[in-house]
Amino acid sequence: MRSTRGLLLLAIAGILGGVGASYYHQRRTQARQAPLPPAPLPKQVAAAARDWQWSRSTAGRPSVEVRARSFRQLHDPERVELEQVELRLYHDDGRRFDQVRCAHATFDPSQAALSSEGEVEITMGLRAEGPQGRLILIRASGVSFDSRTGRVVTERLAEFTFDQGEGRAVGASYDPATRELHMRSQAELCWRGRAAGRPMKLEAGELVYKEADSLVMLSPWARLTRDNGRLESQGAVVSLREGLIREVQAGRARGEERRPKQLLEYSAAQLWMAFAPVGEPEKITAEGEARLIQTTESARVAAAAGRLDLEFDAVSGGSILKRVLATGGARLDSEPIARAGAAEPESRRLTSEVIQLQMRPGGREIERVQTEAPGRLEFLANRPGQRRRWLEAERLWIHYADSNRIQSLRAVNVATHTDPESGVAGRRGAAPVQTWSRDLLAEFDPRTGQLTRIEQWNDFRYREGARQARAERAVLDEVSHRITLEKTARLWDDSGSVSAERIELDQGSGDTVALGRVAASRLPERGGRSSALLSYEDTLEAQADRMTTSEQNQKVVYEGRVAMWQRANRLEARQVEIDRRARRLTASGDVMTQFADQPAGNSGKPDARPPVFVSVRAARLVYTEQDRLAHYTGGAMLRREKLQIQAAEIRAWLKEAGQDSSLDRALATGAVRILHQQPGRTRQASAEQAEYYAADERVVLSGGSPSLVDSRRGAVRGVRLIWRARDDNFEVEGPESRPALSRVRRP
Repeated sequence: MRSTRGLLLLAIAGILGGVGASYYHQRRTQARQAPLPPAPLPKQVAAAARDWQWSRSTAGRPSVEVRARSFRQLHDPERVELEQVELRLYHDDGRRFDQVRCAHATFDPSQAALSSEGEVEITMGLRAEGPQGRLILIRASGVSFDSRTGRVVTERLAEFTFDQGEGRAVGASYDPATRELHMRSQAELCWRGRAAGRPMKLEAGELVYKEADSLVMLSPWARLTRDNGRLESQGAVVSLREGLIREVQAGRARGEERRPKQLLEYSAAQLWMAFAPVGEPEKITAEGEARLIQTTESARVAAAAGRLDLEFDAVSGGSILKRVLATGGARLDSEPIARAGAAEPESRRLTSEVIQLQMRPGGREIERVQTEAPGRLEFLANRPGQRRRWLEAERLWIHYADSNRIQSLRAVNVATHTDPESGVAGRRGAAPVQTWSRDLLAEFDPRTGQLTRIEQWNDFRYREGARQARAERAVLDEVSHRITLEKTARLWDDSGSVSAERIELDQGSGDTVALGRVAASRLPERGGRSSALLSYEDTLEAQADRMTTSEQNQKVVYEGRVAMWQRANRLEARQVEIDRRARRLTASGDVMTQFADQPAGNSGKPDARPPVFVSVRAARLVYTEQDRLAHYTGGAMLRREKLQIQAAEIRAWLKEAGQDSSLDRALATGAVRILHQQPGRTRQASAEQAEYYAADERVVLSGGSPSLVDSRRGAVRGVRLIWRARDDNFEVEGPESRPALSRVRRP
């Protein structure tokens, strides 16, 4: 029994030893295979983990999710540091989200705020209906991100990508709730629009992009650049539509557009630009000190007004200026650009409340300009020989040739003013030329832009110093400086007037030609003394088919049925020429002169008896004022009351104007025939020469055997015969070999 019990105890001990050895072995194996215990966390670290996630939901839909490769929760201050971070901010529909990625970030769970000092990339949700100017991507560093609102803020350089452009700024924020991007400084935004359009670069001190309102706001300054175009302003608002720039509003704006051999500049206190769907400007509205300048090879054209409306033909790749409307104190200046070897035309300035300008196809040159209100057009001299001129009209229409050279001008209810040309020999006086009419048409040389012709009609009026004119129609030939007046034409000055169907006036020399039913009037000259034929004390009236004046009106020629008169004194002829400087009058062709003698009474004043007329007819007359001699030739006949003297020539000496008798004496030569008629009695005399003295009505006959035949008393002959018609007696001298004297008296 005892041996069995020992064996059993020994077996149990062996088993226990084996089990113990096995347990010990297993414990060692397990100890070797068990993981090492984690290292103790640093003091400031409350927890750490890998592949960390955090999320928040609203109304059962996800609103924010944060994922990171590693996670550390820190104390003092409490924060979470994340590595390889991805944040998703879901939109209201719960399906789209904005994604934030960065290599390292700090997350504040209490504030749901994420910040990163390193580079951050934010990808925005895209609309399913296509690109419409949405912000797609933000790259920046030093970013703060509020996961509750999705608002992103950085004070460092940030770059932005849109579906139709890109931009950058120093300091920026983006709020997805309001979809507003705020670029705080040094903002640049390149808006590309559609592939066919030209990109526009927007620069500003500060830029706000309101995606929901499709607005880009630039302040306190703005610069918009597109190819060779630029706009600078004190702030601007850019409106988008379907991702395209459709309108720009700017304050204190100044812009330019450069094209080959053309520069377009504009400025205003307020400016609006409207863009066509192709992305090109189609209209510009400028208000407040608005100004437009177009410079080409040939001219510089500047428009200024309270408001300017510019219309463009907008095509892909550019816009072409088509029309300009200037309103409110509008002014249009055109200055030619001098070209070698070409005559430089005048500069022009047009002012009106409303001016409309139409461009030629291509937008480089003006086609026409018109005013919609009363306007004033000035031509300003650019070189010697040009004269300053201006016109004012109720309406103006100006048409242009190539190179912005004026071709024609139309105006209604117009007044013109032309300054005299100074420093040119032969120019008349220093008075300006002024005209008025209801209608005007001016023509210019299309090659040079120089004025060539002006036509004015309907109540034309003219003034040049003391000289004035009226007519229904007038034409100025600028090349010859000649004015032609037609239909009821009349020209006058302080020396007289002339009216005719047509009057031609040389502005340079002052020469005048009047045609058709000419009526002229010459006023008395102060201080002058003359005879009845050319009295300077009475108005000289004249009629003719044609009249010509020259040498500053000192020479006057009347032609065709000429009639001249001063009071009752009269001259008729086919042609009359007056030389005032030489004091000579020449008449030819059926010449007739008539002088009125007004007998004086006892008081020395003209009495009530009718005047006595002295008339002379001849083929030709030459009158010289120096000796008051009228020389009639080509067969002459003198009549005075009952006396008639006929001869080949008659010389008549006239008295000074104003005396009771016009004729002093007359000398008739060549086949003289005298006829004196009274009721019931006739006397006839003949000689080679006869002298007639008007004061005592004495006739002295000599040469060619003078004779006198009295119908009552018979005939008398002698070498020299003196006949006193008033006393009805005569003296006869015989030949020297037989002197004789006969005297005949009335019984």
